[in-house]
Amino acid sequence: MRRSVSLVKKGLVVCGGYLVLALLFVSFSGELGAQNWRTASRAPAGFAPDPATTPEAVVQVYAARTIEWQGYFGVHTWIATKPTGAAAFTVYEVFGYQLRRSGTVVRISNRAPDGLWYGNRPQVLSDVRGPGVDALIARIRTAAAAYPYATVYHAWPGPNSNTFTAWVLRAVPELRVDLPSLAIGKDFLGWCPVAISPSGTGVQFNLGGVVGVLVGWEEGLEVNVAGLIFGVNPKRLSLKFPLIGNVGDRANAKPRRIEASVSAAGSL
Repeated sequence: MRRSVSLVKKGLVVCGGYLVLALLFVSFSGELGAQNWRTASRAPAGFAPDPATTPEAVVQVYAARTIEWQGYFGVHTWIATKPTGAAAFTVYEVFGYQLRRSGTVVRISNRAPDGLWYGNRPQVLSDVRGPGVDALIARIRTAAAAYPYATVYHAWPGPNSNTFTAWVLRAVPELRVDLPSLAIGKDFLGWCPVAISPSGTGVQFNLGGVVGVLVGWEEGLEVNVAGLIFGVNPKRLSLKFPLIGNVGDRANAKPRRIEASVSAAGSL
């Protein structure tokens, strides 16, 4: 009995120490910018190509720390698309607060695709370009329209903005996205506990976004405990932690070309 109590105490000390170190890391990492949503910058970060000089089709997937205290724990993700010859990007994302005014949490807009998320600098998770991307954009549009939780929003454990992004990515696995460990809600699968991973290169089992496991070529191994992600990605030589995020995999994705014939086949 005493040994069990001692182990519990040691576990609490370790968890408490990790929490303090992680909060300090995030505070001084520069990932959290302006915290007041009324005054925070939404200026472009410089990651999206200019449609005036980039006529080819482009799809980019982004993630950025959320605003205020939530930014210590999670990120907001979104998908930006530009068909061949289009004059602007179209951004697909989810906002819980707009449900009451519009009847849906899904927002489709022409905002800056790489805009700072209320002062927080985004990371490019995927950037694909080329003649085959127009077909992917059509599938993204279809998947967004079919999102099954358009009238439901829960910051934790989901469905939320990351649940939406994961839903769309499963419909377009050619994007090959490894969603960050901080993308809380990405593992929310609804009533079905089994699904392919968002990258389309693995499988996952999860109960309500609260507990589960994921194994995939792009994602590596992830364990979900109370919505917090621990994992390792051998392909990207990175570790995954709550609060801190992906360690060793913080560089922005480089543009990758997809040819029409390959896209039509539904694989890379």
